[in-house]
Amino acid sequence: MEFDSQQAIYLQIADLVCENILKGVWKPKERIPSIRDLASQLSVNPNTVVKTYGYLENQGIIVNQRGIGFFVSENGYQEVLRLKRETFLHRECPKFFRQMELLGVSWEELQKLYESFEKK
Repeated sequence: MEFDSQQAIYLQIADLVCENILKGVWKPKERIPSIRDLASQLSVNPNTVVKTYGYLENQGIIVNQRGIGFFVSENGYQEVLRLKRETFLHRECPKFFRQMELLGVSWEELQKLYESFEKK
């Protein structure tokens, strides 16, 4: 995984975990990699993964079963969807709309681009 210097690493790892949940790689009630395993896979400090898992646990996406490990929560998929939709609609869309306006991109251009993307 290549990290972006514009965002905290723990949040980028959280995005990766969330993506795996949305794609169905990790399903509700299923065990996810241990802190050490994920840190090793991503070549990061285990403390960074601890911070990531703490963040995801606070969001209700994962749960810690002491002595066993971390699992996708029963409602993990729905919580990821809620969090990602909220972020997209309230943080990313306004930036996107601002760029459209500044660059003079029309809704018609965007529709054509979307239709070509849909077919891929």
